[in-house]
Amino acid sequence: MSEFPTFTTHLECSATGKRYPADVPHGLSEAGKPLLVRYDLEGVARAVTRETFAARRDGGFWRYRELLPVRKSADVVSLGEVVTPLVPLDAIAARHGARRLLVKDEGRLPTGSFKARGLALAVAMGKAFGIRRMAMPTNGNAGAALAAYAARAGIETFVFCPADTPEINVREIALAGSHVTLVDGLINDCGKRVAEGRERMGWFDVSTLKEPYRIEGKKTMGFELAEQLGWKLPDVILYPTGGGTGLIGMWKAFDELEAIGFIDSRRPRMVAVQASGCAPIVRAWERGDTHAELWQDAATIAAGIRVPAAIGDFLILDAVRKSGGFAIAVDDAAITQALAEVARDEGLLLCPEGAATHAAWRAALADGRISAGEAAVLFNCASGLKYPLPPA
Repeated sequence: MSEFPTFTTHLECSATGKRYPADVPHGLSEAGKPLLVRYDLEGVARAVTRETFAARRDGGFWRYRELLPVRKSADVVSLGEVVTPLVPLDAIAARHGARRLLVKDEGRLPTGSFKARGLALAVAMGKAFGIRRMAMPTNGNAGAALAAYAARAGIETFVFCPADTPEINVREIALAGSHVTLVDGLINDCGKRVAEGRERMGWFDVSTLKEPYRIEGKKTMGFELAEQLGWKLPDVILYPTGGGTGLIGMWKAFDELEAIGFIDSRRPRMVAVQASGCAPIVRAWERGDTHAELWQDAATIAAGIRVPAAIGDFLILDAVRKSGGFAIAVDDAAITQALAEVARDEGLLLCPEGAATHAAWRAALADGRISAGEAAVLFNCASGLKYPLPPA
């Protein structure tokens, strides 16, 4: 991979706007909020065109290097990333009288999920900073991505999973050489274990939004989506929302693309999809709150969105509201039905979190929150093969 010009200028507190230097490791800001990477976007606009990215056939999301924080090509950590496809659900759309329904299938990425995007960037920046140990809590797929990319980079990892994490995820993490600990509790309990061990073990915490770079990887979903649709965004995006990094990241990506002249000011309506057994963002959106309270006794078959509290709650809610979108919860029965429908009618195997977005689309189409004339994109965040399947 050739050397690219870089344009990172500083980091910025998402709550206060305070600036921080870009080229040293950071966790949260002094206000305890996520830090966002900022770029010289005028410089990026002078350096690249739409055709620049189109001409780069290889590298997956690394094609967008000018809008990523990695300075040196030697620090890029790759496992053969691809541009994930947009799969049309034409039969289902026709049955519901809908104009267009697409799935962005993130299960085609290394380690089988969209977590590859964020962790590839976090590990690459860890490599650049000389970090030797990383730790995180996970519901499964993020831990697998961290373990794989860190193994590639020679970084030791410690991963904490809820005790009921799917066995395939636990084995995948361990096989990549990570130290795996099962915790009696939920992902927030696992996060406490990471925080407790930080000083004693000397590891860097790569929990969701507790460092600045996973969001930079996740925002590339927005870059890809815009490019795949001819630099015109869809009317609606339905996104499975736990920690919400991808939703926040795409919202950031659209602002950056507008600033460099690649898209106009029109934005998709952003829909945060949660499970009814763990829906803190939905509850906060319905109440008009800025922050989401901890969800007690969280339970759902969609393990990836079983996140009782999200540190970026205010950023998720801000993007949803500014876009004119909404937050919606669907129950496990609807998720199971949606998964079966898409497999049977379209031949596409979704993960439970991806199936939740289809269930939400159907519900919102029925109650009028999404119209049949709107082009909608669903995000399938992982391969369905990573989850237990219904009996034959």
